[in-house]
This record gives sequence, C-alpha cells and structure tokens, in this order.
Amino acid sequence: MMKTLLSALSLALASHSAGAYQLNTEVARALPELEALYLHLHQNPELSYQESQTAKRLAKELKQLGFEVTENIGGHGVVALLRNGEGPTVMIRADTDGLPIVEQTGKSYASKVRVKDASNNEVGVMHGCGHDIHMTSFIGTAQQLANNRDQWQGTLMMVAQPAEEVGAGAKAMLKEGLFSRFAKPDHVLGLHVSASLPAGQVAIAPGYALANVDSVDITVRGKGGHGAYPHTTIDPVVLASRIVLAAQTITSREISPLKPSVITVGSIHGGSKHNIISNEVKLQLTLRSYDPAVREQQIAALERMTKGVAQSAGLPPELAPIVYVHEEESIPSTYNTPELAVRVEQSIRKELGDAQVVKAEPVMAGEDFGLYGRTPENIPATIFWLGGVEPEAYRQAQFSGESLPSLHSSKFAPDYPLTIKTGVRAMTASALDLFKTAPGQ
Repeated sequence: MMKTLLSALSLALASHSAGAYQLNTEVARALPELEALYLHLHQNPELSYQESQTAKRLAKELKQLGFEVTENIGGHGVVALLRNGEGPTVMIRADTDGLPIVEQTGKSYASKVRVKDASNNEVGVMHGCGHDIHMTSFIGTAQQLANNRDQWQGTLMMVAQPAEEVGAGAKAMLKEGLFSRFAKPDHVLGLHVSASLPAGQVAIAPGYALANVDSVDITVRGKGGHGAYPHTTIDPVVLASRIVLAAQTITSREISPLKPSVITVGSIHGGSKHNIISNEVKLQLTLRSYDPAVREQQIAALERMTKGVAQSAGLPPELAPIVYVHEEESIPSTYNTPELAVRVEQSIRKELGDAQVVKAEPVMAGEDFGLYGRTPENIPATIFWLGGVEPEAYRQAQFSGESLPSLHSSKFAPDYPLTIKTGVRAMTASALDLFKTAPGQ
C-alpha cells in the first residue's frame, strides 16, 4: 500500500514538474527585455557586409545564455552551440542585415542611420524587411531553450547570418564549413516577417515557398550614327525593344503554364541625345522560378533569343548581345521539406491555436535560407511566415481594399510586441517538439 502511494505521489510530482513550464507565460515575462533589444536593433541597422556591431550584440546575448559562440563566420556571421545531452541537433537561423532605405514610418523609434554604401554614396539604413524582428525572436527562442534545459535534450545550433539581402550570407557560411566545423543539424528552422498577415498569426507552405532569383544584365550592341540617317546604322534601341517584348514569350510560349516563371525587365538605358543613335543599350532583368530546370530554360532562351534578334538585324557574331548572369547573387528556391513543414505546423497549432495558423501560398520573392537544405547532407529545412501587421490596420485594409506597406517599403512598421511574442512562441514550440525525435529522423 505504501509503495503504491509513493508511486502515485512520484507520478503526480513528475506530472506537475512536466507541466510547470508554460511557454506563453515565460515569453510574456521576457517580453519587455526583448522589446528593448528590438528597439536597439531597429535604431542601429547595418547594411550587408557591414553587420559588425549587430553581430557583436547577438554574440554577447548568446554568450550570456551559456552558448559556445564563434564569431566572424562567412563575414559577420555568428554560430552558437548549446549542448544538452544526447539527442538531435536543431539549427535556428536569423538574418541580420538592413536595407539602404530612409525610414518614413513616423515612429518615435525610427532609424536615423546614414552610412556610405559600397559605391561611397550616403544612404539611409532601415530594417525594412523585418530582420530586427527575426533577430529578436531568435534571441527570445535561445533564452527560452537555454533557461529551460530540463524540457529538451540534444544540441541547439543558433546561426546569425549576414548578407541575406544580397544573397551572399548563407553561401559564405556554408563555404566556411558551417556543417563540418560546428555541427550537422538534423533539422533547420527559420522564420520571416510577413507584411500581408496580421500579427499573432503564422503561415507555412509545405514544398516550394520562395523562388529562384537571378539578376541578368544584357548588353545590346549596334552600329551608331546620326538620327537623321537611321538606314546607315543598326539601332540598338530598336533591338533592345524587340528583346524586351520577345522575352515575354519565353514564359508565355516556351515554359509549361504549370511551371511558374517571371521575367521582368527592370531597367533599360541607352543613348545620350535626341538625334544620336547609340552603339549600346543596357538591360537589367530579374528572373524568378521555382523549378531549377525552369531557371536553366529561362537563361538558355534569353541567350538564344538575343542572338537571334541581333542576327536578324544583320549584326556580325562578334557584336551579338552579351548576356551576363550574376551567379554570385543567384539565390535558389526555398523548398520546405513537406514532412518537416507539417510537423512544425502541428507544433505551432498546439501552441497558438488552430485559428492562428494558416496555409501560405508560394511567393516569387527570394531568400537564401533555402541553401541550408540544398547541401550534400540534404538536411530537412523549413521557414514559416510570421504575421507583422497591426491587427486592426489589417482588418481595415481588408475592408477598404487599401494596400498595406510591403516588405522593403520605407513605411513598413510591424506591430513588434505581438509579432515578437508570437515568433518566440512559434519557434520555441517547434524546436521543443523536434528535440523529441531521434537524431537523423
């Protein structure tokens, strides 16, 4: 009888202990400190490749939590490890760079930073893509997991990645041995603020979530001359105009309508005066797709088509257009491993409630997060959207049809207290559930 009572008491105590950790309550308690961190990061943004002070602040926060911290990986990248017994390795990533935007939100805490960019031009700097939210949620999640190690076992790998906005940070960190020098994760998680979802909600898209992104320059050459004697020239402005229109048929007539494709000419420059036919016109394009085969088809078609237009105008082969793909800036599509995406969605639903989790549609924006899932290790990876719009502003916009400020807008201002709280809860709950799986699963 006594043994039975002791067993019952032991089970009751274990049950009480297991239920003692209330994530929502703990995050609410930490929120004032996290809000202060957010305001600091928001008011002190740094451009891509310049994130030195941001990296130092994040490293300091992680060291104080007991992580093994290594700085200056792939530029101003930070890798922090917290080993907590046997179990899977879960990697959580946040991006750290700001954008060359003069903030126009009118907020009392708006960024007033001005710096010189890589071309020595003075520019404003703003976290117009929510990376300040990402970093704050990242630190908030690290706090929860570090302060509640009795809730999980394994290795927590926190990666603060620079230069996301130029598509270079993930490549650089992987090149410096992220998965060989530090740890090979079993799962990789990330989040991104959404400017079209109310704060408090989360959206996730299994499968393709974000696009392949390529920047392409086309130099169209010709034979210049006087505008009064066009018959003595081969006008590159006319050739460039033909190429702009012809490029649209790549998506509409060469690529399957079941395969998303976007080819946009964002810039065209040529000539210097009304009556001068120039020797050259420069085009700048952005290419978007999901399927790597579609990306290759887009580029091959542009090369073929531009040469054909030049040849039809009588240009010799040595004056054929030059098609240059900025491979160093190319970003592969982000593919959310379906099984992992479903598990993360279930974890977040348990924490936030079904009403706060919605299915996301793939978007044609780019994110170098996808590279972490494209290494030879083929690690499952998933990124989810974190609503950032003040809920009442969202409801009013839905009612009126008025557009909300988008990401990269000078007027983008997330509802940061609710967004941060939701981000920490969603990411922490996801990590805790993944730590319950055996390594390699």
